[in-house]
Amino acid sequence: MKRNLYQSLLKHLDKKEYTVIIGARQTGKSTLMRQLETHCKSEQIPFIFLNLENKNILYELDKSPLNILAYLPVVKNRVIVFIDEFQYLQDPSNFLKLIYDEYAEKIKIVATGSSAFYLDTTFKDSLSGRKKIFYLQTCGFDEYLQLRGLDDLYEELIRLQSNKEAKSVYIDVLHQEWRNYMLYGGYPAVITEPDNKEKIVRLAELRDAYVKRDILEAGVQNETAFYYLFRILAAQSGNLLNTNDLALSLRIKHETVTNYLAVLQKCFHIVLLKPFYRNLKKELVKMPKVFLTDTGMLNSLLNNFQPLALRSDKGMIWETLNYKLLSEKYGPDEILFWRTTDGNEVDFVLPYIESPFAVEVKFDKTSIRPNKYKKFTETYPDIPLSFRWLQPFEEKLLNELK
Repeated sequence: MKRNLYQSLLKHLDKKEYTVIIGARQTGKSTLMRQLETHCKSEQIPFIFLNLENKNILYELDKSPLNILAYLPVVKNRVIVFIDEFQYLQDPSNFLKLIYDEYAEKIKIVATGSSAFYLDTTFKDSLSGRKKIFYLQTCGFDEYLQLRGLDDLYEELIRLQSNKEAKSVYIDVLHQEWRNYMLYGGYPAVITEPDNKEKIVRLAELRDAYVKRDILEAGVQNETAFYYLFRILAAQSGNLLNTNDLALSLRIKHETVTNYLAVLQKCFHIVLLKPFYRNLKKELVKMPKVFLTDTGMLNSLLNNFQPLALRSDKGMIWETLNYKLLSEKYGPDEILFWRTTDGNEVDFVLPYIESPFAVEVKFDKTSIRPNKYKKFTETYPDIPLSFRWLQPFEEKLLNELK
């Protein structure tokens, strides 16, 4: 199975710009690169694959970027150079700039990086125009169905998305898979594990082993406080973020909280949504909202995999998943939220896309009160507001994923 991002990456192979794939650990970046490698083999495109977890290769490239030339096959055509975990280079920015400026006609680099922490500190403005960044999230629902081998349900999903009026005799089965997807999330290794108890074990491994690597590589000194912060954020996903309260709760400095939040963002575990505003006096403009980027990781941090119907936080999980659905479709930078100083709010606002819209999320359709949002609709008549619910589960929701 090929991820949705694969076709975009394939099209970019012919471009002069570098192809940079970023995302959290274990989301499938290396697998994607191996699939591109297979494509190169089948099309007889010259390539090499360099994994920078190999200390010998890393040492040579750190010693001099030009040492990459020694690894190239002897061919006349441009060579695709796949570099896995390129953030381990001492100076990735300088490395890529030098190779691009002097050897762009000979070398096209396709690279993966697990942590944007390194991208932000080493990717200088000098790489502007020399790279295109592709963000690989954990799997979407369509990818989940394919990885689970549920081809009939995947085809049914595609049919529903192609016709807004379509109904499905498989809606109850799709509903059950959707709830499983909400509970266990979109990490490929978790999706492909058939046993639910083992899914929980795998998520715990991801939570402990790979998050710990992020902690170590980011230079976090107070590992306990960092982990407790991550757990608190899981319990507050979808809420306003108050860094002063977090500092008091954890008994650490405000600056430390800010630093840890930056690490969690740049390792793709959380995202901070900015508020949308046009009236500085009446609308909230300071505090962001925090979301975890995968509901399986959220539930693992909370150590709670009870069925959603039994949980008091089911609305929070549903809102967190909706952030992910919107970010998959429109990109994380396009999503804001709206809240006034007197408590009026709308969960998601996308004001700068071609056809702006806003979405209010409710777990149960019966809890929707359109009049509560009159202030938003009157203030922003150019931004249509819609509602999205999970219960009752309807074809309309699946159609909106396209």
